[in-house]
Amino acid sequence: MVQLMKKAKAAISHKATAVKNAAGLALRSRHILSQNAGEGYIDTAIKILIAVVLGALLLAGLYALFGETVLPTLVQRIKEMFNYAG
Repeated sequence: MVQLMKKAKAAISHKATAVKNAAGLALRSRHILSQNAGEGYIDTAIKILIAVVLGALLLAGLYALFGETVLPTLVQRIKEMFNYAG
């Protein structure tokens, strides 16, 4: 009878410890998931997307500037520089 009581007490103690650990894990998990600090994947993806779009706009602006303004005058100056006839 004494052995049975010891086994029952050990089993109950073991189960109580398991429940306590599970509850602690659940509370820690809930705390971690409810935090909103730090940088997530979505924030990083949005930053990368913004950088790519701004880079494309900058390149398009430079291409338009060089294509319509700088290059025609540069070609004209080069032709004038090598025009020995006049």
